[in-house]
Amino acid sequence: MQRWYFRSTSVMIVRIWSSWLVQETTEKNDFAPEDVTKLHLDARDNKFMEFIPNIDVVVVSSGHWFAKQSVYVLNNEIVGGQLWWPDQSRPMKVNNVEAFGISVETVLSAILTQPNYTGLTIVRTFSPDHYEGEAWNTGGSCTGTENPLAPGELVENGFTNIMHEKQVWGFKRAVKKATNKSKLRFMDVTRIFGYRHDGHPGLYRSPDPNKMNKRGPDGRPLPQDCLHWCMPGPVDTWNELVLEIIRREFEGDRNSS
Repeated sequence: MQRWYFRSTSVMIVRIWSSWLVQETTEKNDFAPEDVTKLHLDARDNKFMEFIPNIDVVVVSSGHWFAKQSVYVLNNEIVGGQLWWPDQSRPMKVNNVEAFGISVETVLSAILTQPNYTGLTIVRTFSPDHYEGEAWNTGGSCTGTENPLAPGELVENGFTNIMHEKQVWGFKRAVKKATNKSKLRFMDVTRIFGYRHDGHPGLYRSPDPNKMNKRGPDGRPLPQDCLHWCMPGPVDTWNELVLEIIRREFEGDRNSS
């Protein structure tokens, strides 16, 4: 999507968009119509995999798109769906949480078996959201959260926890399939950033100053963004963690040589 080249250090940073990290198609498939995205959970997304051999450090992050409408295909068979399942009399074999775990295994296995890739892969864990009261699309809010939570104030989020568990599951399964000389590291931000409910755009994502003070008919604030991060603190810390992992790995390589 974007590339930034720093001439003073000959470093290029590339951001590549891959919503689910696995292959997606839109063509009609069996009883799934053309207008619904099909995710082939056991097939890698070649839109970014083709770049992997030429990259020194890969940071992989995913998960939240599994809340969006999609159909799950495994071994060429439709096995489940999210916000889509036309025949309620027929049980789904794979739900969105399980689909996420399978996708993690698929993409990491593809990276760890990619010929000629000797770089470092960092898996950033599932990012916690902080919608309070309701969900993101039903009036959830993070208004007034101006400071990090104190120890003991963290409210467990069941969906976040199970998504994190499935990510760990996929990670461990992929490690067993590694065949190349690349390195894989797990950067766990899920629980610690559960305390940073103050780090989201919230209602300030909108440039409209009037929206910040408006409320809906029920008295609640208008839709907010309590999922992405923008306030000072969390993202800066993620950058520090990534740089520390890179420093340790590459210093280790120099010491060993």
